[in-house]
Amino acid sequence: MKTLLLNPPSFEGFDGGASSRWPATREITSFWYPVWLCYPAGLIPESKVVDAPPHGVTVEQAVDMTRDYEFVVMFTSSAGFSSDIRLAGMMKDVNPAVKIAFVGPHVTALPEESLRASSAIDFIARKEFDYSVAEFAQGKPLEEIDGISYRRNGSIVHNPERPAIQDLDSLPFVTDIYKRDLDIHKYNVPFLLHPFVAFYTERGCPALCTFCLWPQTLSGHPWRIRSADNVAAEVRRTLEHFPDLKEIFFDDDTFNIRKSRVVELCAKLKPLNFTWSCTSRVTVDYETLKAMKEAGCRLLIVGYESGDPQILKNIKKGATVEQAITFTKNCKKLGLLIHGDFIMGLPGETPETVRCTIDFAKRLDVETIQVSIAHPLPGTEFYDWARANHLVTTDTLTDSQGHQLANISYPGLSSVDILEAVEQFYGEYYFRPKVVWRVVRKAIFNGQERKRLYREAREYLSLRSKRKKIVADHRAEERGLPPSGLSVPKELPREEVAQ
Repeated sequence: MKTLLLNPPSFEGFDGGASSRWPATREITSFWYPVWLCYPAGLIPESKVVDAPPHGVTVEQAVDMTRDYEFVVMFTSSAGFSSDIRLAGMMKDVNPAVKIAFVGPHVTALPEESLRASSAIDFIARKEFDYSVAEFAQGKPLEEIDGISYRRNGSIVHNPERPAIQDLDSLPFVTDIYKRDLDIHKYNVPFLLHPFVAFYTERGCPALCTFCLWPQTLSGHPWRIRSADNVAAEVRRTLEHFPDLKEIFFDDDTFNIRKSRVVELCAKLKPLNFTWSCTSRVTVDYETLKAMKEAGCRLLIVGYESGDPQILKNIKKGATVEQAITFTKNCKKLGLLIHGDFIMGLPGETPETVRCTIDFAKRLDVETIQVSIAHPLPGTEFYDWARANHLVTTDTLTDSQGHQLANISYPGLSSVDILEAVEQFYGEYYFRPKVVWRVVRKAIFNGQERKRLYREAREYLSLRSKRKKIVADHRAEERGLPPSGLSVPKELPREEVAQ
C-alpha cells in the first residue's frame, strides 16, 4: 500500500514526541528526528515520512496530501492526541478509503480508550510497531497481525502482544530515510551542534524509573543492542549522506548501560573520526567515559532528576547523589560536556526538596540544564500511583501553545508551586555571573552561535514572562484579586479525578 508515515502538525514549536522524551513544547524551540517512524518507512517500499513540525507542514497541507495515500501511520502523544484525532477525521473526510493507524506511547497505554475516542482510527499498533504497520501495508489481515488493537463487530479486539525485536541489525538504517525524506537542517537542539543527525544503537532500558515513559510503553525494559559493526556501518553511511554534518547523537534510552559494550563500540567508532553525543546514567565509571571521549564523544545528556536522596529512591532511579557528583567530576576531568535534566514535582517533592535540588544543580554546574515538570503520563508507574493517591489535579498537560503545565499537587506543594519552582530553578541557575559569562563568551567567539543564542534567549525570556504571569494570576486569585487574563485550567474536584 502507498503509505504515509506522519508526525502531525500540532502546537507551534512542538515536535510531536516522535522521538524525544519531552511531552510538550520546549522553552526553546527544538526539533528531534522522528526515528520511530523511519524504521517502518524503510520496511515499506512505497512509503514517505512527513515530519510536519520542523518542515512547516500545516494541517491543511497534511489533509490534502492524504488524497494520494492508501494508508497513514500517525505518531501521537498524550499532549497532542486530541488535535491528532481531529486531523484524522479531516483526512477521512477527503479520502474515506484511507486506512489510519495510530502509534506511540499514548495509544499503547490506552488502546481501547483511544479507539473509542475516534472512529477515524482504523487500528492501533502497540509498543514497537515497525513490523505491525509494515505487515498491514503488505496486505496482511488485521486479525493476523500481532500487537494491534482494532474494532470488529462493534467490539474492541486486542491481538496478542508482538514479541520485542531481538535482531536489531535486521532493521533498515533510518539515515537512508532521512536522506530521502527529511531536511537535516530543519532539526535544531540547543545543546547539540548544528546540523546533527540522531538515531538508536539499542532499544530498551533495564532501569526502572517510575516516571520514564518510553521503557514502560514503546521500547520496553529488556535491553537489546545493535552490533558494533552495524552501528559503525550506519555512521559511515551517515557521514557519506551528509558531508556538512557536525554531530551524531545516539538517542538511546541509555547509551552506556554496559561497559563492555561501550568499549567495543568505541573501538569501532574511533577510527571514523567524527563528533558524537549520547545519553548517560551517572553510574558510568571513569574508564568507560575515557573510552568514549577518546572515540569522539563531546556531550552527554544526563538525567539527574533530583538532588534529594529520598526522591531518587521514590522514583526507583537506581542511582545516588554521591554517584552523580563523582560522575560529573569525572566528566569535567575528561572534558566531556553535560546537559543535565532535572524534574520538579516527583513523588515526595516539598519546598525543601525543591531547594535541595536547585542547590545540587548549582553545585554540579554542568554546561546546560533542562528543568521539566513531573507529568504522570498514561502507561507509567508514576501515573498509576498519582491516580491511586488522588494527586492529579487535571488531565490538561499543556497550555494553548503546548507548553508544560503542572497537573499534580502534593500537601504543601500545589501545582502552581511546582510551576513556580521551574522558573525559580532556571533563574537561579542561569543568572549566576559565571554562567552568564559562559554564554557570553560563546557568543563573542562564534558568530553562528551568537545568532542562535540570541534567538533562544528571546524565546526563553518570552515563555518565562508568560509563566510568571500565570503564577501571579493564581496567587492573586488565592487572595481574591482579579487576574491579569492568563490562567491555567482549574483543578478538578478530587472525586472527579478519582473517577
